[in-house]
Amino acid sequence: MNAHSTYKDRQWEPQPGSEHALNEQLKDLLGRLPEAKGYARRLLQDCAVRLRDIVDHFSINDDQSIVRIEAAGWISQADGSWRNANGLFPDFLCNDQPPTVWIRVEDIDTFRDATSLELEIEGQAHGTYRRAIAFANSNARLGVVERSGHVGYDIPTHSDAKLQLGRRHLQAFRARRRQFDSIEQGLTHTEALVDAAVADLGQHWACDLWFRAEREYWMRRCIAGREQKLRQDKAGIGLSNIDHHTYDSSRAHYRQTIRILEKLGYELREMLYAGELAGWGSQVLEQPALRSTIFADVDLAPEELAVDFAHDELPVLEKHRRAGVLSFIHGESILEAGLNHVAGLHDWRAFNQLQHSLGVTMMPPFSEFDHLYQELTEGDWGAVDPTRVDILESQGHISPEEAAEIRNRGAIITHYENIERNDGFKGFNRLGIDQVLRKLDPRAYTANHAQ
Repeated sequence: MNAHSTYKDRQWEPQPGSEHALNEQLKDLLGRLPEAKGYARRLLQDCAVRLRDIVDHFSINDDQSIVRIEAAGWISQADGSWRNANGLFPDFLCNDQPPTVWIRVEDIDTFRDATSLELEIEGQAHGTYRRAIAFANSNARLGVVERSGHVGYDIPTHSDAKLQLGRRHLQAFRARRRQFDSIEQGLTHTEALVDAAVADLGQHWACDLWFRAEREYWMRRCIAGREQKLRQDKAGIGLSNIDHHTYDSSRAHYRQTIRILEKLGYELREMLYAGELAGWGSQVLEQPALRSTIFADVDLAPEELAVDFAHDELPVLEKHRRAGVLSFIHGESILEAGLNHVAGLHDWRAFNQLQHSLGVTMMPPFSEFDHLYQELTEGDWGAVDPTRVDILESQGHISPEEAAEIRNRGAIITHYENIERNDGFKGFNRLGIDQVLRKLDPRAYTANHAQ
């Protein structure tokens, strides 16, 4: 069995027993800590974010709790934690402190300013791990953690020189050039930046800084994402509820895009494809230290369902599909186009109502199950260089009518995704993705507009 066959068909299943045990632990802690329970209500009301979705880990201090979580699927690890690898679940630690739920925030200083709490912050600013207790009594605590690629629960110490390197590489990612005379030049330049950051900081820290910069670039174009970030900053959590990021790539440059992501510590997870249906494939990647997921989309031909499209060279197709058209008119996602979309974990109903009150239109859901709900904003449009449209038309990738629509109206460049996961479900809905990708093909929505 080759490496490709070991991951391409991986399936994830809901874990209701594990979810029940997790929610009981969280309910018990919040019941002991009214201030934390009130904060959880604020997150749901103002941001449509469930506290459960930003739990980093629990600290427990009694044998009965350990027995319960082990019975529900958590397994003791060499580092002293208990982990449940069957789904999206936080770890548990056992120590002599009052029971504590630790939640993720993007920046502890933002949390402090938003809540007006006096925090005793452990860890170095601009480092890889900081934490503080936000609410506490003799029976329970709620703490906040800020992670920048740190694995584990100790407080690391970095030299001033290392902290300065971290800030320099973040700025290099933020300010990186994205437009070049050729895509090859752009990818070579980008890969060199990643190589330098990984050499100085390691994969995990470099990866965290990379996506901080990627999301900032994405928010320049995505109004819903930018506004949601502002709301969540006011609540103190920032974008700590990200489920996944999505890239589009042309076939010619897909391998190098994957290689850059692998250098940042991403590993191949399951493959999703519907070549026989809509001509697309997506390699799902996961950065295990950051627990960060990427959807990397590319065009596929019907006969390519058995190939390792993340690593095999993909020949030129006679006609572009969705990802090929978008990568040509807007540029590669890893370069000038930026992320196709970012998915935030939410209570889907609360998020939908919040967006409706703000006048943001959502597309119909493309996953609608008890364990998984997904929907996109209608999207933000970007102008398209008419020269690029001319080339696509002359090469037969789009019709004259489609070309005229794209020249006049542009094309959607990005979205924000509202996703709710229950029972720790870690997978995706292939048929639902197929349906929404058909709608997101520029040729499809320009055709609908023309009608």
